[in-house]
This record gives sequence, C-alpha cells and structure tokens, in this order.
Amino acid sequence: MATNNKRNLVYFEDSSMRGLFDCMDAWQETNQKRLLSINVQQDGSKFCCIALTNPTEVVITSPDGERQADVTKWSALEVSTDRDRGL
Repeated sequence: MATNNKRNLVYFEDSSMRGLFDCMDAWQETNQKRLLSINVQQDGSKFCCIALTNPTEVVITSPDGERQADVTKWSALEVSTDRDRGL
C-alpha cells in the first residue's frame, strides 16, 4: 500500500446498491484502505458514492498547536514542540 495519501476523495457508481457495495468492497480489498466517510445518492438511474479515505498524514497536536506527537524509532509516542525538534 502506498503511504502517500494526500488525495483521499474517491467516487463510485453502479446501477444497483448491491453493485455499488461490491465495487466499494473490491476497492477496499485492492487498496487496503478504510473509508472514513461516505455519501450515497441516486443520480438518474445510478447509485453514486463520494467517499473519503482515512488519511495517513494525520498529525496529533496539543489544542494550541504548539506540541506535536511523534513516533520514535522504538515505536513510542513522544510529544514535543517545534523548538524541541529543531524547527
């Protein structure tokens, strides 16, 4: 699975809800990504879905944005400021 997930908008369509489900399920299996949210509407004779994938670039920060959580090389969660990281 590619780690670059900056574009997380996906569109699906099919002539039936079952077909739409099968298409979305196959996409998830192929891409190994979760869908964060979906919106299904009927457009003419087709069922359409606009979905957002779960982004991989989420950054956890303190409420004021001054501190940021990072994962260390030992897989531990560490919270630091920009100054601590030399930025």
